[in-house]
Amino acid sequence: MKATPPVAAPSALVDAPEPHPRAAKVRTPASAPLPPAPSLLQEKTGSVGVARAVFGLLLIFCLTPWASPPLALALGLGLAQTVGNPFPAHTRKLTAKLLQYSVIGLGFGMNAHAAVQAGQEGVLFTVASIAGTLILGYGLGRWLGLGRHVTHLISCGTAICGGSAIAAVGPVLRAKEEEMSVALATVFVLNALALFAFPAIGHALAMTQNQFGLWCAIAIHDTSSVVGAATAYGDQALQVATTVKLARALWIIPVSIGTALLFKQKGVKIKVPYFILGFIGAMLLNTYLPALQAGGAWQEVGPLLVQLAKMGLTVTLFFIGAGLSMQAVKAVGPKPFVLGVALWLLISTASLYVILHR
Repeated sequence: MKATPPVAAPSALVDAPEPHPRAAKVRTPASAPLPPAPSLLQEKTGSVGVARAVFGLLLIFCLTPWASPPLALALGLGLAQTVGNPFPAHTRKLTAKLLQYSVIGLGFGMNAHAAVQAGQEGVLFTVASIAGTLILGYGLGRWLGLGRHVTHLISCGTAICGGSAIAAVGPVLRAKEEEMSVALATVFVLNALALFAFPAIGHALAMTQNQFGLWCAIAIHDTSSVVGAATAYGDQALQVATTVKLARALWIIPVSIGTALLFKQKGVKIKVPYFILGFIGAMLLNTYLPALQAGGAWQEVGPLLVQLAKMGLTVTLFFIGAGLSMQAVKAVGPKPFVLGVALWLLISTASLYVILHR
């Protein structure tokens, strides 16, 4: 198994010059962390077969009713730190598509009227938090001495929807591959922490389902971790979190356009998150198609698709965890990680305070 080339040292990202306008377009998947290098055990014993067997057993377990999104992520992390991920290229490719199809499937368990109400409640939080995060990120990035591209990528990932936002904004910036990798690693490490920490905090503060769902959608980076944390909290929290988060993800488009204007990039292509339209279509079908209603000919189809979507999400988080090796974490370096943690803590605590006291 070939080792993945190491990510550039973080010091190279400090006050880095802007990339040449003709720099190659980065093709980093929307929800894929850094590909891990072979584990120490694999390097010493060459036990690729063992790694594949362990991977297969864990994957099968993630498809059972006993697996949950947090547990799947933990199993993936354990795999990455021990025998290693034997299929980094495959899991990296599957993660983004599997997440998108899972989100669409969740739409068959949602009611359009409730979703509109949840979206209206979260729109002001969305606008204020996105604008505030981008402004704070710019100031903190300058104070830390980070390059403009890394600062903007981490800020967009924190403000909108993690890896999806970074993958959309990166080509607009014509960012370098190492800049993309550092930003992705930063947000994925924080996603893993949030998936475990948020449900515990929510229960400790006795947050309602609506409160927790709204908080998840605003304060957790990636859609996969938002849905995973909300699923662990309750069905109503899941509905609120998914609706608000996907509405938030639509801000990729105006932020990408603003990025092109701010950084004076011409001839770039804006990446549109089309899977959100699939989610809306599934939700409308579930709400207005009589055959899917109680007593209808297809009344069992909706719950089945939702169950398959939740299984897909669980597998997605297992793949993400399997990609977070120690090499990926160490490659982030102190300064980008400080920026990511600072922004995350600020948006998490500020939104939590507003939600509990409004």
